[in-house]
Amino acid sequence: MDWQIRDRKLELNRPLVMAVLNLTPDSFSDGGLIIGVDGALRAAEKFIQEGADILDIGGESSRPGSTAVGVEEEIRRVIPAIEAIAARVDFPISVDTYKSAVAKAALDAGANIINNISAFRFDTKLAAVVGAAKAGSILMHSRGTFDSLHTAEPATDIFKDVAADFRRALTIARKASIPDEAIALDIGIGFGKTLEQNLALINGVGRLKQEFPKFPLVIGTSRKSFIGKILSAAPTDQRLEGSLVTAAIAVYNGANIVRAHDVKATSAAVKMVDAICKSS
Repeated sequence: MDWQIRDRKLELNRPLVMAVLNLTPDSFSDGGLIIGVDGALRAAEKFIQEGADILDIGGESSRPGSTAVGVEEEIRRVIPAIEAIAARVDFPISVDTYKSAVAKAALDAGANIINNISAFRFDTKLAAVVGAAKAGSILMHSRGTFDSLHTAEPATDIFKDVAADFRRALTIARKASIPDEAIALDIGIGFGKTLEQNLALINGVGRLKQEFPKFPLVIGTSRKSFIGKILSAAPTDQRLEGSLVTAAIAVYNGANIVRAHDVKATSAAVKMVDAICKSS
């Protein structure tokens, strides 16, 4: 399986690691740690050295209780960093945004992928922007509005809900001339799901893989609150072990791309899982 991301293909003959590069003051785990273009460049170079396959740049936090930012502010945060990184290294760049105007500016600046937490629900113009640029697209399952992403009433059957939303988003993508080979699907761990549903989805990645076999599956469990709840209320900087276990199990069950803050450790963990899987 290959993933077409604008001007290149990413081979998925092994699990890929997507490094989280947040340029936000209020992200749940690393808000305010990466500041300005120089900080973004240093972080990008560090992540690449540690084994990242994709850089995922974000300019708006979607943590519980976060406040939406305007288009101009999000562009101010991410575009200079994208331009600087794209000029420094030839490396896949994803931008975590659901806004069409931000996506267009990011793609013009050198990004290859749009990582969309709403799977085209929040901005009806986004699909056309992605299609016109022939960009890669990550469509994530979530529920509710931006303000209720983490508080929406949970689905009765989370697997049916995820699958139905993927089919809805794929219909929109195809109408916007986004080819299937450019699309990856993100299960959306932590977004509008109970702790038990998060665990069931990680354990049941294979069920979704069987239903959507043509599409790379993305998993993002890194440092999330459900891990803290299980590990005796561990704070975000003490959730590494839980993050690695959940990533490893997801990959073992069929996930192709892991979104992570701790790139070096995650790269090693999924490399081991891949070696074990290929030995059988």
